[in-house]
Amino acid sequence: MHIPPFDNANQPIVDVDHPLVPLNYFNIVKLKAGETYDYQLEAYETCIVPATGTVTVETAGETFADIGHRGADVWDGDPEGVYVPTGSGARITARTDTEVFIAGAKFATALQPFAIRKDDLDLVQYGSDDTKTHRKIKHILGANHHDRVGRLLVSELFTVGAGGWSGFPSHKHDTDRLPDETRHDETYNFRFKPDYGSGLQMLQRVDNEPGDAYHIMNGSTVLIDKGYHPCCALPGYEMYYFTILGGLSQRSLKQYFQPTHAEQLHTIPGIMDMVAKFK
Repeated sequence: MHIPPFDNANQPIVDVDHPLVPLNYFNIVKLKAGETYDYQLEAYETCIVPATGTVTVETAGETFADIGHRGADVWDGDPEGVYVPTGSGARITARTDTEVFIAGAKFATALQPFAIRKDDLDLVQYGSDDTKTHRKIKHILGANHHDRVGRLLVSELFTVGAGGWSGFPSHKHDTDRLPDETRHDETYNFRFKPDYGSGLQMLQRVDNEPGDAYHIMNGSTVLIDKGYHPCCALPGYEMYYFTILGGLSQRSLKQYFQPTHAEQLHTIPGIMDMVAKFK
């Protein structure tokens, strides 16, 4: 499902128990310096990540100051964030004008809050210019925080250079059938550089049968409930997408690669290192 860019007025874009991706929650909050935003989710753990600007986060009796230091856009520095436990109220106070992502996954147990600073990120770069798959991933809640989080995975993905593909070889993760695959609902929010760039999100439900394609633009949100889902940027444009994964029975993601294209796992440099980081 494609949700075109719109002014959500700080209301959830993907609310709790969404009919397509019930394991995910997603909101974008825009604040002027000095403004605050409060929320509390009883059945979802969340992660607050400033896309731009700096915030202070108060949750579960703790205060995390000066989170985020990016300026003009998501390319302007590394992400930071705060993990908010299930059921805990959170207050975001804008230190500067800011745009904030709130990512969530359904999880019943309340854990402990913590901050993710830029030095805590798990960084991966894989692919190549030759295969048109060169990209960089900044894991905010990835393998480094596996023992501190319930079901939530949060990452930022960047194409390296202009144009190119991401999420290829095509894979899916819509069915719990270990050891081959896990059920993880997924939500993307896209950005392009320059911001008038655009791209394509594919969603192929069945191998070797026609699927759907969505024209994605700066600010597009895509919900991945089922199927193989590669995406690409037009030549001449850089692409970024904020990624939320929520697991049904476990946090670690097990991707099932599309049989038609599986042999290309051996042609893309570093792809198995990438797969290993979604834990």
